[in-house]
Amino acid sequence: MVELGCLLPTRGLLLEDKKPTDAESVLRLAVWAEEAGLDSVWVGDSLTAKPRLEAMTTLAAIAARTSRVRLGTAVMLLALRHPTLLAQMMGTVDLISGGRLQLGIGVGGAFNAMQQAEWHNAGVERRTRARRLEEMLQIVKGLGTGQPFSYDGRHFELDDAVMEPTPVQPNGVPVYLGVHWHGRGDGQGAQRERQARRAARLADGAITISATPDEFVELRDTVRGYCPEYGRSPDEMSSVMYLTVNLDEDAARAEAEAEDWLLGYYGANIWGDRWGPFGGAERVRERIESYVAAGADQVIVRFATYRQEEQMQIFLEQVAPYFRR
Repeated sequence: MVELGCLLPTRGLLLEDKKPTDAESVLRLAVWAEEAGLDSVWVGDSLTAKPRLEAMTTLAAIAARTSRVRLGTAVMLLALRHPTLLAQMMGTVDLISGGRLQLGIGVGGAFNAMQQAEWHNAGVERRTRARRLEEMLQIVKGLGTGQPFSYDGRHFELDDAVMEPTPVQPNGVPVYLGVHWHGRGDGQGAQRERQARRAARLADGAITISATPDEFVELRDTVRGYCPEYGRSPDEMSSVMYLTVNLDEDAARAEAEAEDWLLGYYGANIWGDRWGPFGGAERVRERIESYVAAGADQVIVRFATYRQEEQMQIFLEQVAPYFRR
């Protein structure tokens, strides 16, 4: 069995023609997801490159409106923040939610002018973002214990810092590190290995948006295979797939709408044919099943459409029931 979640349209809200006056549509979808039996709801993250509702404050609002569904980020660009402030935010949201927070995190891209400007606007040298993320993971976990914590790194220093509130969850907030698993060039292979090792060493699992089912098996096995080198059990590692779909029995219409949406969302179709499936509910069910067979512990579904409520209804009626416990 697999835990099933959906991404909430915190960016889509701002992409609509009319400027929003409230966030009720996002909160309503979160409540709907919980009432329908989904395991989790997720929000994306960006500052200026892909504007949206701020992730942690949105999750706090959702926590106050729900009681069971788990709350996640897919994915948070960790290095845009300061770790001490982030640790306080994590403890606060986990407390408000009663221990339901989980974070998908990523190094973040810098391959276009908007993304490069985002790092500049946040006061972060983009070439340091991977190293900053590694230091931040160690710091938020250390502060999450509630004990005095010191750290002397390249980018951050703490001296006997004590942070409250701490997470409600006994082992802290689970963190899943973004790992991309495509391409076979030498540089890409080295990048895959760095990401997999980083997840095995510092995170509680891996999350990917770009792996095919076959690649997902390889990704999962590679991350788990590195765990013993860092004194960790492979069984500690979770594997999360973040799937972008468009549900429409007219496959051509689904693909056209999804491509238009992705262009508006990213400014480019950055992953090409790795998105999808776009089409009927059966195709989406089959793709989710393929990731379950590949070892996914959680599958997050994002709807590539401006018709979020319509797609959510189709998903809840024709896809989600096939994955009930």
